[in-house]
Amino acid sequence: MAEITYRQALHEVLREELLRDENVFLLGEEIATFEGSYKITAGLLQEFGPKRVVDTPIVENGFVGMATGAAMLGLRPIVEIMTINFIVLAMDQIVNHAAKIYAMFGGQCPVPLVIRTPGGGGQQLSATHSQNLEVWFAHVPGLKVVAPATPADAKGLMRTSVRDNNPVLFGENLALYNTKGPAPAEDYVVPMGQAHVSKEGRDVTVISYSRMATIALDVARRLEQDEQLSVEVVDLRSLRPLDHETILHSVKKTNRAIVFEEDWRAFGAAAEIAATLQEEAFDDLDAPIQRVASLEVPLPYAKPLETAALTGAKQLLEAIHKVAPRRRRGGQQ
Repeated sequence: MAEITYRQALHEVLREELLRDENVFLLGEEIATFEGSYKITAGLLQEFGPKRVVDTPIVENGFVGMATGAAMLGLRPIVEIMTINFIVLAMDQIVNHAAKIYAMFGGQCPVPLVIRTPGGGGQQLSATHSQNLEVWFAHVPGLKVVAPATPADAKGLMRTSVRDNNPVLFGENLALYNTKGPAPAEDYVVPMGQAHVSKEGRDVTVISYSRMATIALDVARRLEQDEQLSVEVVDLRSLRPLDHETILHSVKKTNRAIVFEEDWRAFGAAAEIAATLQEEAFDDLDAPIQRVASLEVPLPYAKPLETAALTGAKQLLEAIHKVAPRRRRGGQQ
């Protein structure tokens, strides 16, 4: 498999789906002539024309509403919202319309709509451009929410999302766009609601998604090499549907759980997962469940303050050392 960037994986799969199905089209702010703020859609206007790659006005509620209507009539729109922070302007269209129509119309009207949008901090874009709001949408029945961490998963989950007959929020993290990884060249899909154990382990389970899943994997590999601590990493890939089975199986094996997310701690994905573990794996836990998340503040612009507010490898290491079994010399427990 060739190594490609996360950005390239998204570009390739969008092009492939445009070629495969004439009902697929792209729309969003500056995605056509300017080729997108992050160049995911570079070259697609020239190849597919202005009816398939559509520049929109700066009116999120307008073009998300338009895409919802187009999906109701049988097209398969893929909306780019320049940053997830702007999605607030389209909350009514997403939560009250796209998510509800299939159920309210008695299953007669699918809404095959994908909304892809980047988020995350660490780029010095300040409080209103650095948020992780995926969990808002994971709370809403009728929506599916995915957040892949690797180029391979980005490609496979985007293909799955485009072909799904339900509205899907496709969360990307700005800091992942230039990361590289192997991805198959062939047509393949990654199922929604199926987490991936990116590293097997026996001492503690770290459950994460998106960029934090890549950090968790790096931390786990270093700990195994430097301290003989065996950390299992579960990459959720999908927040709704959530793969309870893989999470529970892993924690029942390691007997310790840490949920690691870039989001704020309160009311987040980690809170949902911790509650599930308490309800369904309480007798298997040998230590309290740990939640590792960013500070609950509007993210500062100044780099030292931004770094201090965001969670990362340091905070995860502290949590692992807090709950991991103590070992004698030679790696024996």
